Amino acid sequence: MILIGIEMLAAKRMGIQINNPADMISSLSSGVTNITKGGLKFGIILISYSWLVDHFTLYKLEPVWAAVVVAFIVQDFTGYWMHRLNHRVNVFWNRHIIHHSSEEFNLACALRQSISETIHFGAILMIPAAVLGVPAKIFVILGPIHLFMQFWYHTRLIDKMGWLESVIVTPSHHRVHHGINPEYLDKNYSQILIIWDKLFGTFQVELADVKPVYGILRPANTWNPIIINYKHLWQLIQDAFRTERIWDKTRIWFMPTGWRPDDVALKYPINTIANPFEQKKYKTENSLSLLGWGYIQMSISLIMMFLTFYMAPEHGLFITGFLALFLMVNVFSYTSLIDGKKYSLFADGIKIAIICFVIFHQKIGLLNLNLNMKIFLAYSIISTLGTLYFLKTELNHLNTEMKSQEK
Repeated sequence: MILIGIEMLAAKRMGIQINNPADMISSLSSGVTNITKGGLKFGIILISYSWLVDHFTLYKLEPVWAAVVVAFIVQDFTGYWMHRLNHRVNVFWNRHIIHHSSEEFNLACALRQSISETIHFGAILMIPAAVLGVPAKIFVILGPIHLFMQFWYHTRLIDKMGWLESVIVTPSHHRVHHGINPEYLDKNYSQILIIWDKLFGTFQVELADVKPVYGILRPANTWNPIIINYKHLWQLIQDAFRTERIWDKTRIWFMPTGWRPDDVALKYPINTIANPFEQKKYKTENSLSLLGWGYIQMSISLIMMFLTFYMAPEHGLFITGFLALFLMVNVFSYTSLIDGKKYSLFADGIKIAIICFVIFHQKIGLLNLNLNMKIFLAYSIISTLGTLYFLKTELNHLNTEMKSQEK
């Protein structure tokens, strides 16, 4: 958050527009959902690194610094191939689409991380470290550090960095990766060391005469990170159901990203950007008060996320899971509100129902609620009233804007 603030101040001083308020709310809210989901440790691990160490170790690498170096190289190698897999296989693209969905490129968009990634199998690529007996605890420490090291280069404010361009992933390299220009598609998958792209033929330098255009070829057209997370999966499900050929129903999941059966593509066309320079960025005519409300909602969601995990030892996994679901639905509601969707009110109804269920399950009366649960209940009611207010006032605001444009 501090680095995002510094980037905003630096951009303002440099006279560069890098932020769209609604896009910023969407990105930060995606971060809230990702951390909430991650905190629950919800997922299936097909193969764990610990299991590989137990069964594949042939030699115990010493000293520790050597094990750390090997771990870093293996982590980065694994990251490259998992990243490439997420981009190139239809079903796996759903795990990564949220990260590329922003039509801006800034530090906030780095927080757009998946909540749909539930099956983990990357450890299979870490066998070299297991053979050398690199302890799992090294990866426990290294993993978050390696992830954070991928944050800083999501910026347009840093130009090319001289000799470092040949060694590490720089902002210039990663701007290429986020570009939807034909020259830049499916390039620069590396996470820290750029050597992997150069070794495996996926490297592309940022061209002076080709400015990157950011986003995805099939625009999300929503600020709702929950919808974006499952948008591609829903498309695959629909296509698999609609196509007549059994073979197409099967292979669609494992074909290159974007592939669709011929009969479905013809009958159900999807809006796809053919020329990046004709891209029309998604935009909603929101009032300043609604955007302010969105920032408040996002900030409160962040605070309540910390509160949820603070209460976790007291409530246990079952109740914590429902409070996490409450946060997800809350993000769905206020980002849908910024989209101008009336179903945001329906989401608020679900949110209140979740809190009522938690209270009922704990068999405590309203008068006996502890302070934390009172906060959740009060917030659910106040935020719902806010949704009602803005659904009414934003319609008036849009009508006024339309009349002004007609004049």
